[in-house]
Amino acid sequence: MLDPKIIRDEPEKIKEMLKDRAVEFDLEKMLELNKVRKDMMQQTDELKQKRNQMSMKIATEKKAGNDASELLQEMSQISSKLDDMENQRKTIDDDYHKLSFSIPNMIHDSVPKGPDESFNKQVRTWGDVPKFDFEVKDHIDLGLGLDIVDLERASKTAGARFYYLKGGLVKLGQALTAFALDFVSKRDYNLIQPPYMINRQSMEGAVIADDFEEVIYKVQDEDLFLIGTSEHAIASMHYDEILEGGKIPLRYASISPCFRKEAGAHGKDQKGIFRVHQFEKIEQFIFCRPEESWDEHEKMIKNTEEFYQELEIPYRLMLLSSGDMGKVSAKTYDIEAWMSGQNAYREIVSCSNCLDYQSRRLKIRFREKSNEDTKYIHTLNSTLVAIERTMVAILENNQTKDGHVEIPKVLQKYFGDNLI
Repeated sequence: MLDPKIIRDEPEKIKEMLKDRAVEFDLEKMLELNKVRKDMMQQTDELKQKRNQMSMKIATEKKAGNDASELLQEMSQISSKLDDMENQRKTIDDDYHKLSFSIPNMIHDSVPKGPDESFNKQVRTWGDVPKFDFEVKDHIDLGLGLDIVDLERASKTAGARFYYLKGGLVKLGQALTAFALDFVSKRDYNLIQPPYMINRQSMEGAVIADDFEEVIYKVQDEDLFLIGTSEHAIASMHYDEILEGGKIPLRYASISPCFRKEAGAHGKDQKGIFRVHQFEKIEQFIFCRPEESWDEHEKMIKNTEEFYQELEIPYRLMLLSSGDMGKVSAKTYDIEAWMSGQNAYREIVSCSNCLDYQSRRLKIRFREKSNEDTKYIHTLNSTLVAIERTMVAILENNQTKDGHVEIPKVLQKYFGDNLI
């Protein structure tokens, strides 16, 4: 949700943002609705004042023993007109609210302008791409050969994009999780395990619902959605709260499963465990002062890069273009890990600064002192590790000639061995 002052006073900036994002949005309708809302608000206030004056006049006439029937009839007409106007205003307010909750966030000046991923900018790379003197396998062939994944039975049990993890791959997932929790704990993040379902109010506070409903699962006959990422549950944790300035920034690291329909991804990564309906993730989330959020964004992505450097996974850091990043974000970095079995870099991390966009929707504010005005807080989020995607990178980059997989050194104490 944008600051209404920007929408009202700087509509040209909004038009430029929409053009850069290649997003269709009826800004003129929103501006007109806002004007009508204000006019109707003034009219209803005037009618209420008139009704109150009439009520006092009727009381005076009755007290004096005079006939107040004409005044009562006039007051009835005013009340009827007021009811009609308030019903109209509610409809207009609902329409305006829907538009205000679907307009995208403003874009930071550093974001490359372009309608799609071809305009993304490579910021830096880290690590050497592995070289092999044997025919490289992808994670599916490796997993089947080691009997650590069963896709066929999962398809029979649940359908496409599900899996059974087995043996060493279960242990690898647990090792990654344990390492990640230790990693963020040492960096002053508070560990959180959130609800795995959230209500519509929470979902709409964190995302643009019309876009995201196609991605997440709805619980039938209940006001609940399975989380697509724990970011949404953490963002809404402080709904309608005023945070104490002395306690921010708040840094959370949440561990949870994630559930996604992957609608629109038909035929893409349909096999294997890279793009699936269910996966585990540890997410970083920060609430901070507006003046600190860009520094926090850089710290957050640096933190995440250090995590993958510890795992010795080669990657490239990408700055997403205006047309490729999510509508809620003002700026997004992606980390793309090298995956030898696919001979390509693939996205495993997304790190975004959402400014005050989510906090306005969720009514999360802060103040430094009790006698000061409140301000909207800024929110940032980043994957630390998506377990299944990271395991794909480890399997494909660390494979041996005889079909085994070497465990990264930093994980060996959690895994209990150096080889699957």
